Amino acid sequence: MGFTRTQIGIAVGAAALLVFGFLGYIWWLSNQGPVLARSEERDSLSGLPVSIRMNPLRDRTIEHSANLFLRQLRDGHCDDLLSAWEHDYRKKYAHFICDSEAKHPLLSWELAEWESARPLTILHYRGKRLNGPGQTDTYKELLTVTTENKDGQWVVTKYDPND
Repeated sequence: MGFTRTQIGIAVGAAALLVFGFLGYIWWLSNQGPVLARSEERDSLSGLPVSIRMNPLRDRTIEHSANLFLRQLRDGHCDDLLSAWEHDYRKKYAHFICDSEAKHPLLSWELAEWESARPLTILHYRGKRLNGPGQTDTYKELLTVTTENKDGQWVVTKYDPND
């Protein structure tokens, strides 16, 4: 059974429409910000949206630097990470953070909100922590990681574990 010219034309036209529609969607996504949508519903305590939908084509270098920072904190490298902070007003705060991280280790985290305030980007996470060293009970907590673009590199400039 052969195909008529009309059927072939319809099939080619439908395929072209699908391809152009897909390419148009990709072009639209590439021109959007990192957050595509935030839920209307907000957490009553923090004010953060209950859920966000992130752009799959966003630049993730900011998230990578924040995740590297959080992984290093989780792995016990707090003193090394925050040693630069000890040379300014945040010295006591750095010691407080490292003491808190040792007492209530961070287990996991999930991106909850993204704020752009050029030149800073503030990432809010929902984290899961142990109640104490050697314990199995956990609790959830909000944490904030502030990053700044310094000479083309995104650097963590502030960490607030009790946001």
